Amino acid sequence: MEKSMRNAMLGLATLALAACQSAPEAPQPAAPEPALAPAAAPPGSAIMDQSVTITPPAKGVPAKYAAFSGMWAGRLEGMYEGALAVQTISPKGQVTVTYAWGNLADNSPGVAGGAGKIVGNTLKLGRLPNGADASFAMLPDGTLAVTYTLTDQTYTGAFTKQ
Repeated sequence: MEKSMRNAMLGLATLALAACQSAPEAPQPAAPEPALAPAAAPPGSAIMDQSVTITPPAKGVPAKYAAFSGMWAGRLEGMYEGALAVQTISPKGQVTVTYAWGNLADNSPGVAGGAGKIVGNTLKLGRLPNGADASFAMLPDGTLAVTYTLTDQTYTGAFTKQ
């Protein structure tokens, strides 16, 4: 009885395997569909270089610093685009970043690498090549309150993690 039961099980398994192998293949499209082209950014937009990479914080980086890691974007004064990539963070709060800005006053869009330091809940960048000073304060809701000063004019806004 045990042998016939085993044979019956093997028969069912063989039948199931044959059914799986003989299942019809899904129809293949005649030609691959073209990928959709990314939408062009409007003139004056902040455009982050696609080669920018984020290195996840190491285990020794405090959580309050690690929260800054990643891509952030938003607007200053509700109309001027900005984007921040916090690429690396050390255990003592030193960061490397890439910052992209759109049209702002008479300053054309651009992108620049930089460095800064997190103190408390605020990341302060060194002066950017366009002469701007920028700081980013982490708010309780996980957004960044941005202060951007260029030629004695201060702009404020909020960035969200992308």
